[in-house]
Amino acid sequence: MDIKEFLDQDQKKDLLRLLTAGSVDDGKSTLIGRLLFDSKKLYEDQLEALKRDSSRVGHAGGEIDYALLLDGLKAEREQGITIDVAYRYFSTAKRKFIIADTPGHEQYTRNMVTGASTANLAIILIDARKGVITQTKRHTFLISLLGIKHVALAINKMDLVDYSQEVYDRICRDYNEFVAQLDVLDVRFFPISALKGDNVVDISDTMPWYHGKSLLEFLETIHISSDRNFEDLRYPVQYVLRPSLKFRGFATTLASGVIRKNDEIMVLPSRKKSRVKSILTYDGEPEFAFPPQAVTVTLEDEIDISRGDMIVHPFNLPKVDRHIEAYLVWMDETPLDITTNFFIKQTTKTTKARIDSIVYKVDVNTMEKSKTDDFKLNEIGKVVLTTTSPLFFDPYKKNRYTGAFILIDPITHNTCAVGMIIDRFVGKSLDLHITSPQLEKIVKGESLIKDSERISRYKQRGVTVWITGLHGSGKNELAYALERKLFDMGATVVLLDGKSIRSGLSRELDFSPSDRAEHLRRIAHISSLLNEQGIITICSFISPDESVRNQVAQIIGEERFHLVYLDADLDFCRKNDEYGLYKKAEKLELKYLPGVDMDYDVPTRVALKLQAENKENNVSKLITYLGEVNVFPVEAG
Repeated sequence: MDIKEFLDQDQKKDLLRLLTAGSVDDGKSTLIGRLLFDSKKLYEDQLEALKRDSSRVGHAGGEIDYALLLDGLKAEREQGITIDVAYRYFSTAKRKFIIADTPGHEQYTRNMVTGASTANLAIILIDARKGVITQTKRHTFLISLLGIKHVALAINKMDLVDYSQEVYDRICRDYNEFVAQLDVLDVRFFPISALKGDNVVDISDTMPWYHGKSLLEFLETIHISSDRNFEDLRYPVQYVLRPSLKFRGFATTLASGVIRKNDEIMVLPSRKKSRVKSILTYDGEPEFAFPPQAVTVTLEDEIDISRGDMIVHPFNLPKVDRHIEAYLVWMDETPLDITTNFFIKQTTKTTKARIDSIVYKVDVNTMEKSKTDDFKLNEIGKVVLTTTSPLFFDPYKKNRYTGAFILIDPITHNTCAVGMIIDRFVGKSLDLHITSPQLEKIVKGESLIKDSERISRYKQRGVTVWITGLHGSGKNELAYALERKLFDMGATVVLLDGKSIRSGLSRELDFSPSDRAEHLRRIAHISSLLNEQGIITICSFISPDESVRNQVAQIIGEERFHLVYLDADLDFCRKNDEYGLYKKAEKLELKYLPGVDMDYDVPTRVALKLQAENKENNVSKLITYLGEVNVFPVEAG
């Protein structure tokens, strides 16, 4: 056989992705090291380094410590444990393998989930001296949750129990009783000694009562191609290729199903139909494509398709919904804050999502379910999610590719959780997801939204700009011009003036000092509520009494109240009196007009004093002032 023929044959080998799991010191790394060693897949320099390291830092007595082939981190070698996920590639004459050696410690559950995410098969190791323990059950539960269909239970260290068939049978019986509760369809049992090599690559004479295959022979021959979903076409568009005006292709890695030339297809979410014109790959134009091939598809019709859209067969649609139930594995050091709006990434689609409720948390050691208000690192539970735009999905048990997602923190952009979709949410109503601390706030009348969240959303601070001055000084003209300018800058702003408030809220009040005080008190409370929502409020009122203005400031809050005095003498105000109020007051046809028959207290403490005659520059002065006092913590507009 020449080199080209050998490489072609090697290229056609099937690939099996597998992971090892088990308790600390059960021998996971040793087993994989033994597989590599006995399969003669190590170079001479690796062998020399292995022998040297075994005598220096090994934990196998005087023998070769095969675990050192995988425990590459210094901390792992010093402690003799696996912390990170170590990936190793090797091949035999029959198959290629990628092995993920995952941590055994409970605090590294997220690392195990990472290693299991692409695995076809799991090897769970059990120390023959200990039998089925809590961590065995925890790892089996996680494997079941992650949809791995095949489990090889490797009962290791049989040499330390004198290769006892009784011990082996008892462990098999105990494990079968436990795994019957879970959704694991294919479980095989192997009595081995990873250190000695018994039943790892070759059948050992030390256990004549065992009549099965060796572990490697099983790994070489297990059938996994049928595990893929070839029935449901799911083509999540990743890239739209437009190298020229004459070409428009849609590229991705096929998630499931088979796509053929001339197939009738439907695009979600638009539900527009077309036919497959061509399928393009690096090697040419095949008649069909199947997972996990990366291909480009062209269609016969011009259809508007973007990244995140999905091509399917019109007679076989995924579920389309915004409300889903899912299992969640929390992977962030920071505990879950249920009020956070996360980014959710599912297939090639990214949108916003919130957690409506935590149905329960699962104790991965006992599988007991309990109520909780949050998730901490490595905790797992069932949640209800709502997304901003619909997801195109299948239940995870049916399709691992369209049923999986990740949650991304909107601030740090860290992956904070992985999820497995159970189905669409079919409950009658969604929980308000109110936690105990939040309930205490509600009882006190406090908002569940933090000021910092509103500032982040609106790019501003909620304040009240209270413009005072005599009638005719130009308060309303200034207020409306300021509102226009702030709005153009991107601010969220509300304007309150005498005409709008007295036509409704203060309709029954006159202009007497007592009614005027009540009128201004009402306005102050409205302004306070708006400010608490993060909204800038502009108030244009004569508000002639200094003591009433002080009360207004107390209601709104001194830190949010910004008093602006528009200074103008009576002659200026009479000339600008569009309503003729001064003439009516002088003829005694009108009572309680400040400056005529009622005093106007010139403010002694103001945030900003403006001259009425200088109206061209007053708006810009106000804007400058608001910037100086940090009303806009993030530049708006």
